[in-house]
Amino acid sequence: MNLRGIVAVSGRPGLFKLIGQNKAGYVLESLDAQKLKIVANVSTTKLASLEDITIYGEETEIKLIDVLSKIAGHKNVPDAKTDGNALKTFFDEVAPGYDKVKVYTSDMKKIVGWYTLLKDLPLFTETAPSIEEDAAGSVGDDKVDLKPKTTLKAKPNNSKAPIAKSSAPAKKASMTSKKGV
Repeated sequence: MNLRGIVAVSGRPGLFKLIGQNKAGYVLESLDAQKLKIVANVSTTKLASLEDITIYGEETEIKLIDVLSKIAGHKNVPDAKTDGNALKTFFDEVAPGYDKVKVYTSDMKKIVGWYTLLKDLPLFTETAPSIEEDAAGSVGDDKVDLKPKTTLKAKPNNSKAPIAKSSAPAKKASMTSKKGV
């Protein structure tokens, strides 16, 4: 599952794809059917990458990617608008060990809603590029320049060394005044 470049924007429903950046902020495109493009101001808007989101756990935090992959393997995914008890029982199956005090039903509804947006996208089925592959790609780029280095030929002794030009101060232009004449 490749969630790189998919962000949640504070104050806006749905998910957005990060397209680029300009002076005003980040250029985002919504993942719903409208494909609305917005510019999120860097100073006032908070962006959360889905790769980095974790869910509170009783012992350790649970990554959102793991929860979404377990939801994908589950046959009956409830709607995001179902009651809270059904969502809690569903989350007990999908994310065992989540903190029942800190994770609210609104968070569960949001995650199920995100899943319904992401399940039809092609990036949901492709694998995420790992950090090792990125590092290996940058190391390989350094080895591309394997040209043999040319050696400089020595100048013959009878050639003259270039003479450095001395920079003389510029001459002042003489301006004659015709007032007194």
